[in-house]
Amino acid sequence: MKKSLLTVGVATVMMVAWSIGRVQGQQDQAKGKVIFVSADQANFHDMGNGIGMAAIWGDADKGAHATFTKFAPGFDAGMHTHTNDVWIVVVKGAYLYKDEAGDKRVGSGSFLRVPGGKKHWSGGDPKEGALFYEESSGKFDSIPAK
Repeated sequence: MKKSLLTVGVATVMMVAWSIGRVQGQQDQAKGKVIFVSADQANFHDMGNGIGMAAIWGDADKGAHATFTKFAPGFDAGMHTHTNDVWIVVVKGAYLYKDEAGDKRVGSGSFLRVPGGKKHWSGGDPKEGALFYEESSGKFDSIPAK
């Protein structure tokens, strides 16, 4: 019983912290305005190695943010971690994901949450690549893992 209450309490605190960071990032960027961005007309910046990113709100280099991200066909990010949780919704193609539990093909219309500190591999479908909405309560980083 105590463990269950502790788990619920920790989950509640984490959700509140995520919500505060998410709302703060959105408010800092939009000041309460409606945000509309079409992936087809987003301003993608080439990040090198087959990645393109288009900011939707916030600043991925500084804190809470959302982006449209593209992986070129066959893109291989290698094994890595992120400091902060990352939430992904695939728009086109397929985001490929691997961790110690196995492989996942995250196709169009699917959601994936990668906890901060979780060692994983990610990549783009060999033929279609991937276009996905990505959101985080903190800045984006990719830390190579051994």
